[in-house]
Amino acid sequence: MAEFAVIGLGTFGRHVALNLARHGQSVLAIDLAEEEADELAGELDAVVRADATDEKALRELRVNRIPCVVVAIGAQAMEASILTTALLRQLGVTRIVARALTELHARVLHAVGAHQVVSPEAEMGERLARRLAQPNVLERFELGDSGTLAEVEVPEAFAGQSLRELDVRQRYDLTVLAIRRQGSVLSGLSGNEKLIQGDLLVVLGSPDAISGIANLA
Repeated sequence: MAEFAVIGLGTFGRHVALNLARHGQSVLAIDLAEEEADELAGELDAVVRADATDEKALRELRVNRIPCVVVAIGAQAMEASILTTALLRQLGVTRIVARALTELHARVLHAVGAHQVVSPEAEMGERLARRLAQPNVLERFELGDSGTLAEVEVPEAFAGQSLRELDVRQRYDLTVLAIRRQGSVLSGLSGNEKLIQGDLLVVLGSPDAISGIANLA
């Protein structure tokens, strides 16, 4: 039995399916279009041409026995993505991850049964905007109530000083978890490590605190 099913093999769905396979997962890919299905034949465990809005077809494929189904149907078929998500929920699929194209689409997908909704275009746009606005923050991950985890370039003014001297926790309200330096990672920090230009700090704190230190660079 496949561990994942991906419905819709446009650009997004194809990347999800192929990357799951590259991570060693068993994937069933489903698309109504012959061209999209044929492109992935031989690269996944199973590629099937089927109409995901057809309850009978979904039952025949036994998608209800697959632990996670990704509804990656594209922009030209919003209605199909909603109907497919509703059918999957009715069939008892344990985890449904659906792609949303708009905020309204996302709300409807949640309403009809999606357990998780992703908006790759919106998320990529937000990530790019942050990267452009704060080029010194290389990566950023929101951890909910735990704060934000980020990788920040060491400000030039910090070079030659230690974390203890800089008193990063008190002055900037950030916890430095590690230092990335020339391909290696320094963890278990004592506070006496001298920072050098080009270091990357892996920090945990609020978005405002991260913005504050990023703006020093």
